Amino acid sequence: MRALLPRLPRRPGPELRVPARGLLEARVPWVRDRALDHVVERERHLVPFLLAKDALLSAAPPPHAVPLHSLPSTIPFPFRPLRFLRLYPSAFALSPHPVAVSPTPRLAGIHSAEAQVLDSTRADAADRLLRLLMLAPARALPLHLVARLRLDLGLAPDFPRSLLPNYPDYFALSRDGALLELVCYRKDLAVSAMQSYAQRTGGYKVGDAVPFPLSFPRGFELDKKVRKWLDDWQRLPYISPYEDGSHLTPRSDITEKRTAAVLHEVLSLTVGKKMEKEVLVKLGEALRLPPGFRKVLARHPGIFYLSHKLRTQTVVLRESFRRHMLVDKHPMMGIRYQYLHLMHMGQEEAGKCKGKGRKTVRGEQMIGEEFGAEGENDDEEDEEYDDEEEEEDMEAGVASGDEDSDDDDDDDDDEEGEKEDMEAGVASGDEDSDDEDADDTDHAAKG
Repeated sequence: MRALLPRLPRRPGPELRVPARGLLEARVPWVRDRALDHVVERERHLVPFLLAKDALLSAAPPPHAVPLHSLPSTIPFPFRPLRFLRLYPSAFALSPHPVAVSPTPRLAGIHSAEAQVLDSTRADAADRLLRLLMLAPARALPLHLVARLRLDLGLAPDFPRSLLPNYPDYFALSRDGALLELVCYRKDLAVSAMQSYAQRTGGYKVGDAVPFPLSFPRGFELDKKVRKWLDDWQRLPYISPYEDGSHLTPRSDITEKRTAAVLHEVLSLTVGKKMEKEVLVKLGEALRLPPGFRKVLARHPGIFYLSHKLRTQTVVLRESFRRHMLVDKHPMMGIRYQYLHLMHMGQEEAGKCKGKGRKTVRGEQMIGEEFGAEGENDDEEDEEYDDEEEEEDMEAGVASGDEDSDDDDDDDDDEEGEKEDMEAGVASGDEDSDDEDADDTDHAAKG
């Protein structure tokens, strides 16, 4: 029998009765943060890589080889699957006639380590997923949305079968299977990351003005009017994202602070402390955040950083990073960095990094630092980031320069891909030139 969910109070206590203040209408500048841009950019192609890996290795027992045309069509390959798989010969072995792909021993080894981490962190994953459902006023979220958040939350590919049935007191599926529902509301877990921080650093009680940790990139300046508004906003009472906020005055500073608290908590629940803005917006709508909540991300660049790399927008939680390095590393992130290392290694073996040696070495050094290796000193890092380009201020949400740079990178990739296809004799279909593709795939398999 399901436990009854507690009814949340609809009216605030006396300590939360604060006068509504008008929202800030001034423009807040956007300044590029090169370290956090690198956090996003170094994971280029990681999602399709992981999904392709899961398609090969998640089956029990895993098949020896999978025909190329049998890979799930839902994998968001940035270009043709064959060309993508050829980029990473250290992970994917290709065989001809017909073209099939199989995992290399190195890829299978990391996947085995990942399975052990998923097993050891299953309780943590269940608690974080439970907290996410506790944030939803309806105490339920669309299952397809949770599935889209799987990598962000560090869940197993088959979490509906491997995780949910093991926690019947936490989760249940709706009759039509479309919704993941909360069964039991755990008050002991209804403590946000901000509240935990406040309790560790001096105590917290309901209604306290807990300020958000702020950090800005070098060169960032706030107008005096904006600075004064921000200081006053930080002194407002902190309302937990797990508390009901329906009584708050719409379009007020106190409502905006609670909205920021919800977004902050959502990002804190992810293993990488970041999320694509498109996905975060869909989740915010499911959590019934007030209209215009997207502007909170742009209006508070000291809390959230909007990166425009990889032809998308990614929201990064600033306080979770010391430059490009995570402050608190979840075990799943250690596995992700091993996959990234394997991807870099494969590109080097395939000779795909001509003219990009400095960038690749830099990426390898940063991945090593994430594992705890000694890195360069901060001054040297500052010089490396600052030498790349001049900083530019823009309005929040506008980053044409970043998009142009990404377009250039992808155009270069496309030119290289066309050259490869011409050399391999591939014009429109991979299967039409099996003989010449066989040579290429044999060479990739040996690599």
